[in-house]
Amino acid sequence: MSCFIVPMAQAIVTSAYRKVNEKAIETTDSALKKQIPALEKMLWGGTVLLIVDHILNGELTWQYPFFTALDSSGGFSVMLREMLTVGVPMSLVLTGIWAVWAIAKARKAMSGSY
Repeated sequence: MSCFIVPMAQAIVTSAYRKVNEKAIETTDSALKKQIPALEKMLWGGTVLLIVDHILNGELTWQYPFFTALDSSGGFSVMLREMLTVGVPMSLVLTGIWAVWAIAKARKAMSGSY
């Protein structure tokens, strides 16, 4: 019910980093830095899809406390556990896939077959 909070936080940090370092990202030779906008889009897209999924499943509501788990006692610990066991691994896997993709794309471009 709250696993989207971790990729959303990572998306916010990535967006801020990209905004502050826009000029440096455009002129860099680093394969990863050049693909920061792609990571940002992947994170925001995933976050939006997870929010929609959670709304459709009834885990998120438009009324306070928004997260249905917070209606019961111990709900915050359930949310925290889900963020740590689902949200963090999900963000790590997504970032790892992005890194492999960015490096493969750079190598392909360097070989001239891109």
